Amino acid sequence: MRTFKLATLGLLRSSGVFRIVAKSRWRQERLLILCYHGTSLQDEHEWRPSLYIHPQKLEERLISLKRGNFSVLPLGEGLERLKAGTLPPASVALTFDDGTYDFYRQAYPLFRKYGLPATVYQTTYYTELERPVFNLICSYMLWQRRDATIADGASVGLPGALDPRTEASRYAIVRRLIESSADKTGVEKDEIAARLAQVLHIDYEALKASRILQLMNAAELKEIAANGIDLQLHTHRHRTPEDEQLFRKEIRDNRAVVRQFTSTDPVHFCYPSGIYREQFLSWLRKENIVSATTCDAGLVARESESLLLPRYVDHQRRTQLDFESWTTGVGEFFAMRRQASQKAIPNYRIGADTPSSD
Repeated sequence: MRTFKLATLGLLRSSGVFRIVAKSRWRQERLLILCYHGTSLQDEHEWRPSLYIHPQKLEERLISLKRGNFSVLPLGEGLERLKAGTLPPASVALTFDDGTYDFYRQAYPLFRKYGLPATVYQTTYYTELERPVFNLICSYMLWQRRDATIADGASVGLPGALDPRTEASRYAIVRRLIESSADKTGVEKDEIAARLAQVLHIDYEALKASRILQLMNAAELKEIAANGIDLQLHTHRHRTPEDEQLFRKEIRDNRAVVRQFTSTDPVHFCYPSGIYREQFLSWLRKENIVSATTCDAGLVARESESLLLPRYVDHQRRTQLDFESWTTGVGEFFAMRRQASQKAIPNYRIGADTPSSD
């Protein structure tokens, strides 16, 4: 099916259908929200190709938007003009989830170079902690040593042999690490990650110095906010508790930190890991959230639910043809799977392991 789809899209592009749809009234009445996560500092796009994109490929995407004369709008403006019926042709908004350091190092210079606006949905617990995200750094280090075995994991609280040679086994190890450290603080978890690095013969201090799998710090957030990057909400600890008070606390804690770096009040939200529940919508409204984006595939129409907005998730595995099909609007008609997974596990994402007491 994948091969057939790409062949069909290639034919449609070469025959001019992409250009026709891009200029159509139908496309003008819809906003495409592009979703990105990480932009590789090193080899993250090989470790998690469905989350990361190589900076060269990201630059190719931005060049494509410029050359194609797409109307790249700030998220808030795009949503307001969609509602008002005043969208320019082929409108696009660019969003980045999590706010990792690689955005500052790799993506932010590209947005300045091409003069394009972007929104960062910033999670904030690890912004304040300034250490690698525990579950992510453990997963990454295990992947780096995927050709070896660990004789005994007792030093990290997992006695017995550990086998990181398959994705499934690495996932199982990380889940055990998360569960065994559930009552620990972020600092204590970082100490466990350092011991895991020692077991794996990895220089943890050098890894930390590279800022891989860390969030942007206060100085970096202030800089990008002062230079036009829109900072919005993604929860404080990258999780969505199914308890109203805990859920709303995530929004409030997140908003309190983001307010330190921007002169505006953040009112746009992104569901961590794309996971949402029906009850979340009323809770978000109580916190005066104007929009909430998912990882479900689709273009946003005027009648779309403002707290369940679809996006196109772009990453290393997406081809340029895939990308162009969605920017023009053709991809909407060929989406084989619209709804993203609603499973909370696996949870290799920012701060999901961090207890609410931190």
